[in-house]
Amino acid sequence: MLKNDYEYVKLNEDKLMPLAGAAHIMVAVEFAKQAAYNVFGFNAFVPLRDITKFYLPGTDGSAYGSWVTYERRIGHIKNDSVKLIDVARGMIMYGSTANAEYLMEMLGFNNLQNDIRMFGLKQHTLLYPMPSSIFLYQNPKNLQEDKLLKEIKALNDEDYYKAIFSIHRELNNDSGYIEKFRPQDFSIKMQKAWSERLTAATAKEYAKVARLINNRIVLNEKSYAVLGKLIETIMEYSANKTWLKHAGMFSGSTISVFTKTVYATLKDGTKLELAYFFNNLTGKENDKLQSWAVDFDSRILKDERFRKRFADVIMPKKK
Repeated sequence: MLKNDYEYVKLNEDKLMPLAGAAHIMVAVEFAKQAAYNVFGFNAFVPLRDITKFYLPGTDGSAYGSWVTYERRIGHIKNDSVKLIDVARGMIMYGSTANAEYLMEMLGFNNLQNDIRMFGLKQHTLLYPMPSSIFLYQNPKNLQEDKLLKEIKALNDEDYYKAIFSIHRELNNDSGYIEKFRPQDFSIKMQKAWSERLTAATAKEYAKVARLINNRIVLNEKSYAVLGKLIETIMEYSANKTWLKHAGMFSGSTISVFTKTVYATLKDGTKLELAYFFNNLTGKENDKLQSWAVDFDSRILKDERFRKRFADVIMPKKK
């Protein structure tokens, strides 16, 4: 956690951890950059079928379905098409990995890797699409599960990434390829193994990303205006405008991972950034952490006494 650009509290801040959907901040940033330079119109409509081809039912905690239901309810879907800005918001607000993979293809994978370098991140593994990577954990030949997992684990990073991007090309070019997906193959054991090899970084690096965004460094004003529509949705509530100048957040989760990054500039000028990453969670632990997160974030941002107590627990002073 950072306060006014200084480390306030830290614990295992340099440990490489799976990011899950939190990695999609790079997609949001690239979206904002290209939209600001009119590479595309963010109010342009895209057919839902172009996104659905990356949707694997039962793998995203109902994120894609919930997003589509929301967009239909508020009348954003016209002729089975939706605006690009709403696709990007669905990626962040609902955690839709199908939206993320569609946008990755549209924006360019090399551009996303360049954004990692733009932020000066040294401990960050390759950013790749999550739905395509799940296909690696399919078992159409009905091999013994442990044997298949052993074969997957034996792949070095280069071969692992090559296989994922090969699957991505199949999904992107063949609308029927998705029908090969077998949800029953993606067992709990498979999910945990998949989760362990997701794009990874450290809490320290993502607190840095939050600091650069919070301080309005790196991007231009037009890009920040677009990015705010994606990750600063907390500012759409009038009550928050009474005590916040701006604030944003992005997060991710899998069966065993929960990650979240939060930043804010308060009305009094105080700047705060916080990144907390958890791995190897049980389902019960994950549910509890996610249910506590909103209240925890609010207290961290609003209450200096709570921040100090939190720091004392994480970094107790030596007697």
